[in-house]
Amino acid sequence: MKRNHTMMQFFEWYVENDGGHWNRLQKLAPELKRRGVDSVWIPPVTKGQTANDTGYGAYDLYDLGEFDQKGTVRTKYGTKQELLDAIATCKEQEIVVYADLVMNHKAGADETEKFQVIEVNPENRTEDISEAFDIEGWTKFTFPGRGEQYSAFKWNFEHFNGTDYDAKEKRSGCYRIIGENKNWNDQVDDEFGNYDYLMFANIHYNHPVVKAEMIKWGKWLAETLQCQGFRLDAIKHISHEFIREFVTQLKLARGDEFYIVGEFWNPELEACQKFLDTVDYKIDIFDVALHYKLESASHAGRDFDLRTIFDDTLVKSHPQNAVTFVDNHDSQPHEALASWVEDWFKPSAYALILLRQEGYPCIFYGDYFGIGGKDPIAGKNEALDPLLYARYHQAYGEQDDYFDLPNTIGWVRRGVTEIEGSGCAIVIANGDEGEKRMFIDQGRAGELWVDLTKNRKDQISIEEDGFATFPVNGGSVSVWALSRTK
Repeated sequence: MKRNHTMMQFFEWYVENDGGHWNRLQKLAPELKRRGVDSVWIPPVTKGQTANDTGYGAYDLYDLGEFDQKGTVRTKYGTKQELLDAIATCKEQEIVVYADLVMNHKAGADETEKFQVIEVNPENRTEDISEAFDIEGWTKFTFPGRGEQYSAFKWNFEHFNGTDYDAKEKRSGCYRIIGENKNWNDQVDDEFGNYDYLMFANIHYNHPVVKAEMIKWGKWLAETLQCQGFRLDAIKHISHEFIREFVTQLKLARGDEFYIVGEFWNPELEACQKFLDTVDYKIDIFDVALHYKLESASHAGRDFDLRTIFDDTLVKSHPQNAVTFVDNHDSQPHEALASWVEDWFKPSAYALILLRQEGYPCIFYGDYFGIGGKDPIAGKNEALDPLLYARYHQAYGEQDDYFDLPNTIGWVRRGVTEIEGSGCAIVIANGDEGEKRMFIDQGRAGELWVDLTKNRKDQISIEEDGFATFPVNGGSVSVWALSRTK
């Protein structure tokens, strides 16, 4: 029987800029596998606009840490060879690798160009607030350090539909570039009237040459890395029709098993449904709605009704397309989408994504190993390891929910015969100490179950009728399973 799959986002925003991150992945891969992690989402592998760029300020998509450009050969995370070595080690450990793709914009242009724009209202990008005028924009990408190796394509203003800086006047703004068949793409999120434009030089996906080049690059990257999937950044800002075409072409080239998950940062289920419809359900997306529910629960404490934790979430409505997560690099403190789940609730939140049937859970490097920067946060690996153990060894079989009290909820995974001793009972409380009487199985009467988290020291005996009463501390989680100690 196949074991449960678990993804790790293998970076956080403040990973040390020492060029050693690919080496860290190579070193840690065996340990991750032992913990039950069998896939990793790695940060953008392409050259950014500076040596310390996290990869989201994408400069040269064909430079994986190989060419002397933007003051560095390596990326923030290491050299191309170190990257390939890390992926090879992951493959040896049977860990699949998903590479992060930044396809919305380009940054760090090599030269400026003169072209015409119309300035738009940044709060409503469909509203023009100027007549057409000339600017000098950073939109010419010639890649002098790479030349034409791997690709001869050079970018200029015709390949973008928006930018944010006029070098001539030294003035920032939201500028729509004028050109034939050039406007904001209408297959994007409708926040701010039209959310095609996000930052830097915005890639123009109504341009046939651009679409062809980006698909060609995606195929090249997958072949070069020999990775097993992609994570697509900022897809609510990119033509949804192009995303469908890109995914279709990648799966034709790499096989249907090539996995793609997108960051569609919108908690509204209707918008998620519309996007999934457009891309024919060929990709998964992160469950942003659940993340915000977990954040709310962590701030509200006992005032949050735990029975509603999955209401209006993607994992409840579309479990086959939901990648569940607690936090990530964007939601960590001080970042653009900061919405941090408070520490006291983190173990409960992870139990909610790791120990249930639905969804593909992703644990965050920053939660497991810690966060750097000016306000460091310690890692929680000691609290998360028992949950990862329970996911790998215990969380199988039918799922019975006991979501009957606002401050104490529980569920049971009945276990499967193929995995001896599997099955578990989870209880979460966000108020006072509580308990749940839940059915396990009459065939397991007499078994002694213990709390894998060690939050409780009790031993619970399964009763003759297959039921047992499982306690939990206040503001805590307990994961009960068969005691494997003799």
